[in-house]
Amino acid sequence: MDIDFYWSTFLELLTGVPLMAQLVSLSLAVGFVLAVFVALIRLSRWRLASGIAYGYVYVFRGTPLLVQMFLIYYGLGQFEWIRESFLWVFLRQPYWCAILAFTLNTGAYGSEIIRGGLQSVPWGQIEAARAAGMSGWLLFRRITMPIGIRQALPAYGNEMILMVKATSLASIITMLEITGIAQRLISQSYRAVEILVVAGVIYLMINFMLTRLVKWLEHWLSPHLRDAPVVATPAAALAH
Repeated sequence: MDIDFYWSTFLELLTGVPLMAQLVSLSLAVGFVLAVFVALIRLSRWRLASGIAYGYVYVFRGTPLLVQMFLIYYGLGQFEWIRESFLWVFLRQPYWCAILAFTLNTGAYGSEIIRGGLQSVPWGQIEAARAAGMSGWLLFRRITMPIGIRQALPAYGNEMILMVKATSLASIITMLEITGIAQRLISQSYRAVEILVVAGVIYLMINFMLTRLVKWLEHWLSPHLRDAPVVATPAAALAH
């Protein structure tokens, strides 16, 4: 085993982590806002707006992310009005095309996760809040939204992990994140297996830290579990 090669490859691939982190953080941040907005529209009584939101979700959940990225990066430039608008300042750069593709994709998936979380809020808690005088925005801000987000967090954590892995697709539009650097190293050394193993280890490390973060958030958003007293089990009582 060539330890020196593995180590040098590891250090080289680490240089792509900052770009990958930017793609993930920006896409998830904007995508979360978009997901909440779309989920609220889906739950609203406005049929037209709800139908448009449903169409957006259906399209971006029903087509591959790779196709979406190709259409944004190669397809939008085919329209002259886009090339002559201020949008071309951003859309001619692969970085912003990748951000746009990831944001629209995670916004569609995230909206369904958040919609499910909001719908899972127990009706009894909503009724209790209304009995206490809450209504409208106050009820949503203090009861529905916090409980819905907490309910949706485990599933949304999976979406975050999927987005980390999805950033590898940015390499197809010339982005040198982890997978892009790995492809460059493979073309130089022809040692594909070793390089891809190291890249896989880096993705595993990143996702491990991400799962720990999601678990901490879930614990932080669940004060009834965090502050619950420790109850001794019968086995523990017998041990004493």
